[in-house]
Amino acid sequence: MLNIFVCEDNDMQRQIIVQIIQNTVLIEELDMQLVLDAGNPYVLLEKVKTSQNTGIYFLDIDLNSNMNGMKLAQQIRLFDPRGFIVFITAHSELSYMTFQYRVEAMDFVLKDNPAEAKVKIRECLLHAMERYTLQTNKTHKVYTIEVGGRKINVDYDDIFFFETSRNIHKIILHAKDRQIEFTSTMKELTNALDDNFVRCHRSFLVNKNCIKEVDAKNRIVHFTNGETCLMSTRMMKEL
Repeated sequence: MLNIFVCEDNDMQRQIIVQIIQNTVLIEELDMQLVLDAGNPYVLLEKVKTSQNTGIYFLDIDLNSNMNGMKLAQQIRLFDPRGFIVFITAHSELSYMTFQYRVEAMDFVLKDNPAEAKVKIRECLLHAMERYTLQTNKTHKVYTIEVGGRKINVDYDDIFFFETSRNIHKIILHAKDRQIEFTSTMKELTNALDDNFVRCHRSFLVNKNCIKEVDAKNRIVHFTNGETCLMSTRMMKEL
């Protein structure tokens, strides 16, 4: 999942940018979430420091602060070197400054043409999603699920376990930052995933790499994120 951040000191302009982003994510069914929109660059930077996902950042250049958008982008790069940075500005002549600050901006969006800005923001979101998916597939094994027409990629390392849902033919994926219910069966999952995933119960398929402790006496598996699942006596030996 890509995190979205917006830094724009003008409240009205920030609301417009946020609305365009939210509409695009909804209509295009993108695997993204708006984490923070702020007018203060220091507030945004503190949030970036604690974020564990790659981000796409829409930054105004003139923020009426001693930290402008270029300096903010420079700081963001320290914590999110793979992030996507988009500058939204009324000053196209400032584009050369990206070389001075070495921030590798994805694009510039000009505020003085609202219709074009809307198109450009949408294109940036789509392009970032495409590039992020390619990067992820190259560097990590991912499991792709489809929910409501939206394809969601989840790193194997971020999956703790799969659980049979109470809803028929549904599975619940328990990941690092979310739970997702989707259509599948345990048999299909077992055949699709690698040897790191082991069936420990008729209702659970677990990622061995995310197990913290196995309580054989009470037949409970404890995961590194604090969650637990059941383990059957029959399947205990294999685990």
